[in-house]
Formats: sequence, C-alpha cells, structure tokens
Amino acid sequence: MDQTNKITNPQQETAGLLEQAIFVVNKHAKTAPSPKSLYELKRLSLQKLVKEGKASKVGLHFSDNPRLACQQSDVIIKCGDYIFHLPPSKEDLKTLPHLGNRAVSLRNPKASLSLSKAKQILEAYIGKMPDRAPKSPKSQNQSRPNKKSIDKFHNPFPSTFLGKGYKY
Repeated sequence: MDQTNKITNPQQETAGLLEQAIFVVNKHAKTAPSPKSLYELKRLSLQKLVKEGKASKVGLHFSDNPRLACQQSDVIIKCGDYIFHLPPSKEDLKTLPHLGNRAVSLRNPKASLSLSKAKQILEAYIGKMPDRAPKSPKSQNQSRPNKKSIDKFHNPFPSTFLGKGYKY
C-alpha cells in the first residue's frame, strides 16, 4: 500500500495532535459549567508551545466578549493550522502589534478527538497539572437537608386550594 499521504515526521504529527487537543479543550471550555481547569490547561499548553517555538504570537485584537463592557484585547497565537487567543500580559500589550477587530472569515479546522483524550495528551505534554483541592464529601452533604428535617416542616399558612394537609 502507498503511505505517501501519511505524515512521516513524528514531530509534525505530535504538533498536529497538540493543536487538535488544544482546540477540543477550548471548545469544551466554552460550554463547561466550570471551565477554569480547561482554560488553565489551554493556557499552559500554548505557553509551552510558544516557548519551544512551535507556536507564535501574531498580535492583539479586540475581544468579542469584553469583561465589564470595557474594550479588551486578546493575544492571537498561531499554532500550525489553528489560531487561539489568550488574555495578554503587560509585556504583550507593549510589544505586540494591534490588529484591530477579529477576522470573522478565519476559522479553525475541525478536530475529531474526545475531550478525555485531548486532556490526556495536553497533561502529558505539559506535565501533570496541579490538582485543585477536591470538594470534600462532608461539605456536599451539609448543604442538603436530610429527610427527617423535611418531614418536620410545618406550614402555618396551608393553601386551601391544594388541600388542608398538603406540604410544599
């Protein structure tokens, strides 16, 4: 069989996999209920890629969703076929050129990678992320009232519409 279509350089294959993994993590972070750890994984991965010269900071552009309705800029990072953004550092604001508004026509290619696989790839690349302190099971149980306290509830103003003995 002819294998000329496959990438022969393992570094290019690894870089392509890293780009896809960052894209998948970023895509899931946008809709996650608690995206902090996903954005942290993206940030650390992109910083390492820039440091190694596998990605480059292109410039700044205005953010689509600025915080507190103030104008805000993001750093544009080009990594292979993908383009990502990160909040700028003070040094970035001084050294990088400002490119104006985001180019709407530029889109990242699709990636077919699961979130768990993407996280695994990025954590292996940057070294295991420091674990956040997990919530203790005791604190979760304390916030929920136990069944006995619910049964003891007495409503001093029962609704005549719902019936005399109805409990909310």
